[in-house]
Amino acid sequence: MKAVRYHSYGAGDVLVQEEADRPVAGQGQVVLRVAGAAFNLLDAAIRAGKLAEVFPVALPHVPNYDVAGVITEVGADVSGWSVGDAVVAFLPPNAPGGAAEYVAAPAEALAAAPRTGELADAAALPSVGLAAWQALFEHADLKPGQSVLVDGAGGAVGGYAVQLAAKAGATVTAVAGPRSHDRVRSYGADRIIDYTTTPVGTALAGRRFDVVLHLAPTSPDLVPTSPEEIAQLVDLVADGGAFISTTTPGPEDAGRGVRTVRMFTRSDAAQLAELVARVDAGDLKIEVSERRPLHELAAVHNQAAAGRLAGKTVLIP
Repeated sequence: MKAVRYHSYGAGDVLVQEEADRPVAGQGQVVLRVAGAAFNLLDAAIRAGKLAEVFPVALPHVPNYDVAGVITEVGADVSGWSVGDAVVAFLPPNAPGGAAEYVAAPAEALAAAPRTGELADAAALPSVGLAAWQALFEHADLKPGQSVLVDGAGGAVGGYAVQLAAKAGATVTAVAGPRSHDRVRSYGADRIIDYTTTPVGTALAGRRFDVVLHLAPTSPDLVPTSPEEIAQLVDLVADGGAFISTTTPGPEDAGRGVRTVRMFTRSDAAQLAELVARVDAGDLKIEVSERRPLHELAAVHNQAAAGRLAGKTVLIP
């Protein structure tokens, strides 16, 4: 089969398309014919060797842990899934991924794919949708009527967070750049702050929110949020509220009863199935900015490093 993989850590040009052995289904696994595999910034960080201790990979490594496809083989001790089923999955980030024609996936990570839209596009849902869900409903314990600030609403996680929070009955303020304003507004944001014209702390001076989500930047090479900026964001949390970050953490003791959580997204098939149900019901929109052939994955990594990806990119084998 054709696969894109890298034989050593490095810049985007270590990614090469080549022939690789087609996987077989081990115990508890299925094999998928990949319809689409979404690019995530974590893929780039792992490829660069920045997370070798956290996510060690066996080289050569096939990236792209968010996948959608059709089951072609079912391994031993797998129940509930059959050849021909269309599914989505958030694979372990250090396991062989979906940048290939076929991938082996743990059955416990699978959810039925949405019945609406293109199957390939469903790859843009798993890890980022789960990140938004877990941030809002596990870590922040969001309730109807509460106020939410989504810092990074223009990104994939932020887009899902705005939609989920709005549907949950929250009042949503979104921080996003101008190219994302129309899309974020369509997701249900009540107010949009353009961080390119006014610092968030200045624009929202005197306001406080029950929940503040601080999401990862849209380029792996951008400077991390400074302690001063984090302090300004934490100060926007109401007494007894929650500051949830997928990147730079807040202080352990923020005072005023404010909880600070640095979260790490986990694969959860039941939650992913709930997200799919919302997509099918029309309550959650999957946004894909580009569908590109698999052999262009190196170019996608290079564009991401330069901060030039406009949104979610799905690679098509």
